Amino acid sequence: MKPIWIVDDDESIRWVLEKALARENLATQSFSSARDAMQALQTGTPQVLVSDIRMPGASGLELLQTIKAKHPGIPVIIITAFSDLDSAVSAFQGGAFEYLAKPFDVDKAVELIRRALEESLRETDVEQSSANAPEILGQAPAMQDVFRAIGRLSQSNVTVLITGESGSGKELVARALHKHSPRAAQPFVALNTAAIPKDLLESELFGHERGAFTGAQAMRRGRFEQAEGGTLFLDEIGDMPLDLQTRLLRVLSDGHFYRVGGHQSLKANVRVIAATHQNLEHRVREGLFREDLYHRLNVIRLRLPSLRERREDVPILARHFLTQSARQLGVEAKRLSPQAMQFLSQLELPGNVRQLENLCNWITVMAPGQTVEVKDLPQDLIEERSSNFQPVSSQAASSSAPAAESQGAPTASVDGDIGGADRNWISLLETEAAQMLAEERPEVMDILGRQFEAALIKIALKHTHGRKNDAAVRLGIGRNTITRKIQELGIGGAEDD
Repeated sequence: MKPIWIVDDDESIRWVLEKALARENLATQSFSSARDAMQALQTGTPQVLVSDIRMPGASGLELLQTIKAKHPGIPVIIITAFSDLDSAVSAFQGGAFEYLAKPFDVDKAVELIRRALEESLRETDVEQSSANAPEILGQAPAMQDVFRAIGRLSQSNVTVLITGESGSGKELVARALHKHSPRAAQPFVALNTAAIPKDLLESELFGHERGAFTGAQAMRRGRFEQAEGGTLFLDEIGDMPLDLQTRLLRVLSDGHFYRVGGHQSLKANVRVIAATHQNLEHRVREGLFREDLYHRLNVIRLRLPSLRERREDVPILARHFLTQSARQLGVEAKRLSPQAMQFLSQLELPGNVRQLENLCNWITVMAPGQTVEVKDLPQDLIEERSSNFQPVSSQAASSSAPAAESQGAPTASVDGDIGGADRNWISLLETEAAQMLAEERPEVMDILGRQFEAALIKIALKHTHGRKNDAAVRLGIGRNTITRKIQELGIGGAEDD
């Protein structure tokens, strides 16, 4: 954390604040004039600035103006011996965090500095999360379409609406749009409108003045001010209350807004990118979303595919997340076996990329060994996948389609739930076996072997229209063998040749 700068020509004031903050384990750096502090800004910045308003040479208001022009996110506390209205108004109009009149109570001054510190650290986290955001990964055709759209919008300031399921990476797309836009050097600020209580959302968006409501002990800049010159990403916009939709519409229309409890109109130079997992057209028809706001937001729409629509990207994403998780923990990255990777690629993963990332974090911490097998994955995933593996019954076999022939390995469908070229029957068999072994069921080999034989014979009989001789020939077994198996397994539908 950076030090707190104290700027005052009164040595006693500097000394008192230095000692009080040292007791709080807070580092300080003191200056006797605003000019010295301005010079120091060439090589560094404070976490919080505390400055006298009237000093020889440059005033505290000039210092405030300088620091806000270069570093608008740094809270500035103005101290003055002249507690007159003009000084207070000038300080707040210049963007001061708070105004403190001499003589002041030291404990209250420290409490005020702590509040400013919390504000500063919060904005620092926003900036760092933007700088550390990973690039979007994906080789699937659906993702290539998204990349092309980002490229086309790279030099545009147009409003964009991103749609897609939860966890599909809408914020990453928003960050990419910002990173490749003319606003890239300015802040990217994200706000999930569904995660903020309705009573606080207005203040989060537009900020508030001191005393605007109970607990508003200091003026606070909202997300629009924090994103000045840059991009504001509003996630889950479909959940925004109707009254706030009206205020947002005005900002998008004329670029002006008021802080909560404020009377001075502020100008917003912000590009808005919105995202939702909901169908906004339906929300409009239901009267839950303003139609005029919908049209303001829906200038350019980007639809982000779910992970189910880009299964070929699961391996590259999984390797990335395993490497990232290992780096964070300072350990060697785990590797997924081909069977485990195939298993992950077949999962539905309703939480999309976010769920896959969380799963890779779990693997890094919990999976034994460096090479991860299917049995090492979370048990609930194995059970969920096993529940879709239906043992072959006569009813299932009778309703299954004829097996398709090929010169290579056949990909015949045994059952509608487990067949198809996009499924790996060996992986499914391993999953079923792992589940039965975990339940300590007896005779696993016999049970699965009988199901396997029954499936093959039923499919062969289906393919030969019930002729046992032809089915035996196609399976490479004898007539007596297939007759005995049909009787043992209780398979019907066979004809005597």
